[in-house]
Amino acid sequence: MAGERILVVDDNPLNLKMTRLLLVGEGYDVRTAEDSQEALAVLAVFRPHLILMDIRMPGMDGLELTRRLRADPATQDVIIVALTANAMRGDEESAREAGCNGYIAKPIDTRSLPQFLRRYLTRAAP
Repeated sequence: MAGERILVVDDNPLNLKMTRLLLVGEGYDVRTAEDSQEALAVLAVFRPHLILMDIRMPGMDGLELTRRLRADPATQDVIIVALTANAMRGDEESAREAGCNGYIAKPIDTRSLPQFLRRYLTRAAP
């Protein structure tokens, strides 16, 4: 399933670049955002199938952005997978309570990420 649209939201430019290159190489249509405000601007013109959402960002964190997206009819059905470095006990539960469909601890395993995302995208396909 190539061509699906993915938005990667992460305040670390190196993570954004690496993840974008990996996913573009797998055939996905990828956009990036360095914070929640930029993500909202991207979402105004780009409707992703899936969002990789960094949890810990300055300003509005990924959990708050996820809650807002779940409350908006235009984005409530988008698949959201939480990403976090320095994973702490309870982070996955907090992400799921906020509305995330999945959870990945950083550093991202670049070998398994495409298959991981494909499983989510396949389940969401009509």
